[in-house]
Amino acid sequence: MITTPKTKAPTEGRVLLQNISWGTYERLLNEMGDHRNIRLHYDRGLLEIMTPLLEHEQPNRLLSQVAYVVAEELNVEILSAGSTTLNRPDLEKGSEPDSSFYIKNESLIRGKRTIDLKTDPPPDLVIEVDVTSSSIDREGIYAAMGVPEIWRCDRGVLKFLQLRSGNYVETEHSLAFPLLPVTEVAKFLDQSQTVGETTLVRNFRAWVKEQIKAEN
Repeated sequence: MITTPKTKAPTEGRVLLQNISWGTYERLLNEMGDHRNIRLHYDRGLLEIMTPLLEHEQPNRLLSQVAYVVAEELNVEILSAGSTTLNRPDLEKGSEPDSSFYIKNESLIRGKRTIDLKTDPPPDLVIEVDVTSSSIDREGIYAAMGVPEIWRCDRGVLKFLQLRSGNYVETEHSLAFPLLPVTEVAKFLDQSQTVGETTLVRNFRAWVKEQIKAEN
């Protein structure tokens, strides 16, 4: 248990601690290990500890399915880095995304057991889902790391964000998969409230096939 003189009141599934050193953050990561159901985000003394809820995990898994289906149908190699801890000690920033993928840089990471952002590129795509308000600027963390694209679902609202000149801007199409409009993926998420996941993914795959066929 870490005690700190300054804390903010927790929201559902989250707690924010202030005045936490980088060394303490690293010790927490080491002591907790990889097999845990909480995620840590760190930004220059601020540490957010989050426990994902079911309403958080469902859109995360569905968006991951979207990435896999499109990559498979386009015959593009994709490597899932999941919630792998992404750290930049020189910037005192660290994060564990809901999901992350190497696509353009897949071949540079294939076969590696760990990712070192001093020498390795960041993931090409990060997925972040929020069902409660986050107290830490995760977009700022990913921008500092150079993550090119974020799919962000904020309390049911989906946005595709691309890194431009150090900041994220909202775009209509995915950077990793240009044929993919945010409107279609948002529709896919909305349908999950009334359609089973197997049927939903099958219908989405059929849509992707139609788009590829139309472009050829």
